[in-house]
Amino acid sequence: MTEERPPLPPFTRETALEKVQSAEDAWNSRDPERVALAYSEDSVWRNRDSFVTGRAAIVELLRQKWARELDYALRKDLWAFEGNRIAVRFQYESHDTSGQWWRSYGNELWEFDEHGLMRRREASINDVRIEESERRIFGPRLPEERGRDNPLR
Repeated sequence: MTEERPPLPPFTRETALEKVQSAEDAWNSRDPERVALAYSEDSVWRNRDSFVTGRAAIVELLRQKWARELDYALRKDLWAFEGNRIAVRFQYESHDTSGQWWRSYGNELWEFDEHGLMRRREASINDVRIEESERRIFGPRLPEERGRDNPLR
């Protein structure tokens, strides 16, 4: 039996927004196994300077990520969509083991198979050092915040 992860492509604006919010919710769980279920068994990733293939490698990359990026909190915004592809821009905040806070800005390109599983993810990410007092992302997005874009700065 083939896994399905609705909504399925081709995406409408409504289903693309649903896919993006679902991804944000999963990533904010900081549960690598939960996150990996959205990807095909042979999913290919470029994450910064890392290239990984397959769910097991995705889980390991995420375990390492969240061991370094503490108190991680993420916001994703739909940028564009067409057919089986979605482009996302995102921001997240975390701190390292020394207590230094960071805001990370990025763009992702997603490609889905016919079952709604992501088969390709390319992420470009830049980190900006911030003071704890500059934080603006605190945990998962509240229901009343859904659909709001994040400010650039």
